[in-house]
Amino acid sequence: MHRAPVIHVLTGCTAVGKTAAALAWAEANGAEIVSCDSLLFYRGMDIGTAKPTKAELARVPHHLVDICEPHEPMDIARYVELARAAVADIAVRGRQVLVTGGSGFYLKAFFGPVVDNVTVPVTVRARVARMPAPAALEELQRLNPAGLGGLDIANPRRVSRALERCLASGRTVAQLHEDFARQPGPFSDHVVRLVELTRAPEELAARVMARVEQMLADGLVEEVRGLISKGLKSNPSAAAAIGYREVIAMLEGGSPASDLRDEIARNTRALVKKQRTWFRTQLPAHVTQPADSAEPLFANGSSAGFGQADKDDQM
Repeated sequence: MHRAPVIHVLTGCTAVGKTAAALAWAEANGAEIVSCDSLLFYRGMDIGTAKPTKAELARVPHHLVDICEPHEPMDIARYVELARAAVADIAVRGRQVLVTGGSGFYLKAFFGPVVDNVTVPVTVRARVARMPAPAALEELQRLNPAGLGGLDIANPRRVSRALERCLASGRTVAQLHEDFARQPGPFSDHVVRLVELTRAPEELAARVMARVEQMLADGLVEEVRGLISKGLKSNPSAAAAIGYREVIAMLEGGSPASDLRDEIARNTRALVKKQRTWFRTQLPAHVTQPADSAEPLFANGSSAGFGQADKDDQM
């Protein structure tokens, strides 16, 4: 009887200790690591992302690290394509797969559909882009007389994306939701085992502060200066990342350098709070394990099914 291949996924909040745990498990279990961190894709974004060091990267083969220049955008469709290729490549060599990272939307790719099948022509996208937000909403409501369900109509980006897809497909928002829910996920042909590392809030806050202090001591400001010269600011997602956005603002005359440590730490703690909520509400039921536990990762062999996704991400 054919057994579905297994993907192990290790996630957790920023600074919880994923890198050390992933390296140890991968070495002990003959695994290779596939990154699921939206910032490790970028070459040169090393200090501010707490990217594994060259020595750590050499201990275990890593995939999807340092694959883009700072000015190059990355999207979920490209990530899925690259991740599937990496997983297949690892399987050919008879190695185990360990996905690690904490970037929510990319994590979702391992548990269900994340990209719809609607192709939006350039002409449709350009037409919608020219429409003022109220006009776009009015047009979307005209095309959806039965209502827009849970679509966040106060979010112009969500409204525009929904309108693009309705115009391109000739279908309503409700029909597009139904179509999307019936799609298989990119890794539906695998068994996915998911563990979330945890730490007490006060311990995690202390680790965040220590990490920020180390980043600044290691030359975060100089790293950002160099990245700006390579086009970092032309990539909104990368430039808005915590650590980078605060340094950019400081370099451009915003907060003084003396406030940098506390500002980055405060924003990182806010991110950690959001991550905790996201893991609890958006990921399928899964194992949580203290980061300092002596229990081996994935010891219980449980697998995670895909729960209710935030389908509005596709609209």
